[in-house]
Amino acid sequence: MKFSNSLNVLLLGSGGREHAFARKIAESPSVAKLFIAPGNAGTAQCGTNVDINPNNFGSVKQFVLSNNINLVVVGPEEPLVRGIYDFFCEDSQISNIPVIGPSLEGARLEGSKDFAKAFMARHGVPTARYQSFTKGKLPEAEAFIDSLAAPYVLKADGLAAGKGVVILDDAAAAKAELAEMFSGKFGQAGNTVVIEEFLSGIECSVFVATDGKNYKILPVAKDYKRIGEGDTGPNTGGMGAVSPVPFADEAFMKKVEERIVRPTVEGLQQDGIAYKGFLFIGLMNVAGDPYVIEYNVRMGDPETEVVLPRITSDLIAMFEGIAYGRLDRYALEVSPQTAVTVVCISGGYPGDYAKGMEISGLDTPTQSIVFHAGTTAKGDKTYTAGGRVLAVTSLGGSIAEALHASYDTIGGIAYEGKNFRRDIGQDLIGLLK
Repeated sequence: MKFSNSLNVLLLGSGGREHAFARKIAESPSVAKLFIAPGNAGTAQCGTNVDINPNNFGSVKQFVLSNNINLVVVGPEEPLVRGIYDFFCEDSQISNIPVIGPSLEGARLEGSKDFAKAFMARHGVPTARYQSFTKGKLPEAEAFIDSLAAPYVLKADGLAAGKGVVILDDAAAAKAELAEMFSGKFGQAGNTVVIEEFLSGIECSVFVATDGKNYKILPVAKDYKRIGEGDTGPNTGGMGAVSPVPFADEAFMKKVEERIVRPTVEGLQQDGIAYKGFLFIGLMNVAGDPYVIEYNVRMGDPETEVVLPRITSDLIAMFEGIAYGRLDRYALEVSPQTAVTVVCISGGYPGDYAKGMEISGLDTPTQSIVFHAGTTAKGDKTYTAGGRVLAVTSLGGSIAEALHASYDTIGGIAYEGKNFRRDIGQDLIGLLK
């Protein structure tokens, strides 16, 4: 089977990742119409925003039928973890429409930390030593903490809006945090807690497209989660990203493919798990050896904003390979340039922050790509509508060159409370010296 040469596409999501997808999808000559649900002020420049909640599968179905949609691309994790792939497969009216994203069972790799760790153990994928505990097993969980060396890593089993991972240096503090998790700190996500040993090294994000059998390894990225310079302060959804990553050289990536990517894809097949979409593998480079920190079942944000601009081949052709089991025929082409994204945030984020601040400077010509994350349009004006507001991406011959361009562009953008990290990529520049 093949896609039509005049494709109507529905993209689900509303963040910077979705703007990056929308921009790339709109570039394809085979796309007739692109709809984004619900989208933001930036995605509206690439297609038509529609006021639909991606988690309301009934509304998604009606829109798909009413607008002759030929392909559904799922950006965020929640619709996947809720089973949108299975919803389409099991409904005869829409079962012929490909959904880019894994099945409900495949989405458990992100939806359940315990499931993911058990999957890795079963298929020999290197990861940190761990045990999982339910709230009735507090004494056993505390004993396992005592068996580990500091620091201690505690992960709420379910989705917790990116905030369910806690790393603490003190055993008593770890036990107190564990009790809070079991008492509902992260809602039902913390009914089971994964406790694991701490891996010391440097992180990177490996992205894989797969049709469930074949796979393509996409450009590698490194993101910056903490709010403050020098990786200080609380975690955020992501303050910036860089691609490629200097330490993820050919030798390291060969280990990643042989020890992690291939066993993971083969494991999905062996377990009979339908998986047609993206796999985000969070890795730790420990003295040159890769270990999996976590799986996510979609592209990352803000990493998508550096990965997709480096892909020069047609994204719709990739989706066709994913949908119809022919990804091995897709010729992935990647620019050798470096991409750097710096995220502009609202004042107060990741805590309480104001919305509705007018953004100026977006119409100024620039060499950067300004991806919208938390924005909304009212008339011809754009306003802040989230904690992470914009992701400014630039391409260059080096990290330093791309960084300079992004910061230069940010200097021309203004809104009340604008903030951003000024050290994105500096650790990697240090590795190159």
